[in-house]
Amino acid sequence: MRIVVGVTGASGAQYALALLRNLKGHDVDLVISEDAKKVIAHEMDVPAKAFAKLAAHTYGNDDTTAPPSSGSYRFDAMVVVPCSMGTLGKVAWGISDNLITRAAAVCLKERRKLILVPRETPLAATHLENMLKLSNQGVVILPAMPGFYHGPKSADDLVNFVVGKVLDQLGIEHRLFRRWRE
Repeated sequence: MRIVVGVTGASGAQYALALLRNLKGHDVDLVISEDAKKVIAHEMDVPAKAFAKLAAHTYGNDDTTAPPSSGSYRFDAMVVVPCSMGTLGKVAWGISDNLITRAAAVCLKERRKLILVPRETPLAATHLENMLKLSNQGVVILPAMPGFYHGPKSADDLVNFVVGKVLDQLGIEHRLFRRWRE
């Protein structure tokens, strides 16, 4: 499976790194925004270069001519994790001013799986309206809201719960958390 992963400047780059680690064996195209690089440097002890090592291909977010910007480039799905509300709003309103928003637009027009993982709280009415607009177009809105029924013992367990939900949406088997009544 070929998956485009976009990482934007919302807090929660840990979700992106955990997802990339769990996509081993898949063909991953990675795009990290400049704001995401700043957040990674602030939140994590891992350089943005470590993310790139987990992808088959990496592209600059300013490269709107990179392969994922075209509908003729074959990929199965796209995940934007974490997804800033600015990026979510741009996708909702068809603003394709960078590679992440352009690849998301490709998903919409080609009817490919698009999963957005917003990490924001509280939510403004505009955020909710944009999420509804996208959901009505078939976009999976998967907020980074971990469950607790699996008995998490660490922050990694909470991150893995959300990443497991993303993998579920992609149809990829995993054992990142214990399922309800499992």
